[in-house]
Amino acid sequence: MRVIHTNQDMKDVCRSVERPVGLVPTMGALHEGHLALVRLAKQENRTLAATIFVNPAQFGPGEDLQKYPRDLEKDLDLLRNEGADLVYVPDVEEVYPPGFDSWVEVGGLGDKLEGAHRPGHFRGVATVVAKLFNLIQPDRAYFGQKDGQQTAIVRKMVKDLDFRVDVVVVPTVRNSDGLALSSRNVYLTQEQRRAAPVIYRALCASSRLWGDGGRNGDRLRAEVLATLRQEPVLDGIDYVSVADAETLEELEQVQGRAMVSVAVRLGNTRLIDNVILD
Repeated sequence: MRVIHTNQDMKDVCRSVERPVGLVPTMGALHEGHLALVRLAKQENRTLAATIFVNPAQFGPGEDLQKYPRDLEKDLDLLRNEGADLVYVPDVEEVYPPGFDSWVEVGGLGDKLEGAHRPGHFRGVATVVAKLFNLIQPDRAYFGQKDGQQTAIVRKMVKDLDFRVDVVVVPTVRNSDGLALSSRNVYLTQEQRRAAPVIYRALCASSRLWGDGGRNGDRLRAEVLATLRQEPVLDGIDYVSVADAETLEELEQVQGRAMVSVAVRLGNTRLIDNVILD
């Protein structure tokens, strides 16, 4: 496994690797959710490339950039054990050198849901992903469904800007109690961790209603809210959405593929999750 730190070295190496190349972009603090992406990428490609970069451009003022979990040696050991071929670990100055001022604007998809609560977040995500696509030139790139809005935005960017890469979305990996795996779960106190599975229970309540024929968007949203409000430990609900899975437009009636998504706060920790109705 080669660990590479500069753009030029990564470009040089990627010109001569065996194809197809599968890319797994991460911010580190790897868990089984990330490793599910890594394993599928290893299975489907001749060369597996991963990246570890805590991207400051996708953090807003007052967010957890400084305390975001980091354990590079552990991450590298995990990737080595999974058979990764290349791991790109750049410094911030390598990705955003002095004078950097070109950004990927993602339009209306980035203004909803997470974008409404984290202005500029998806501009940062789209820009760094575009840079990685240009640098590594992967044939396939792997993302987790837990970040459902992110996957919709990356797919739209790939389509709009004609990137030659297939975006592969991998189902959310969960703990046995349903809580989606997330690097930020380490922030939770014991009490908050016991309460957190209510998020998935609420999403499942909407899935059951939909499975029973419920198609009214307001009813589905109300079902999620009613379940979330049963948990007194929650400190806030930022949004409950029932939206078209591609356009992220809120739905009055679910007629096609839809995404039910939520963002909640437990203390200072903000967790997101979603399920697909299809």
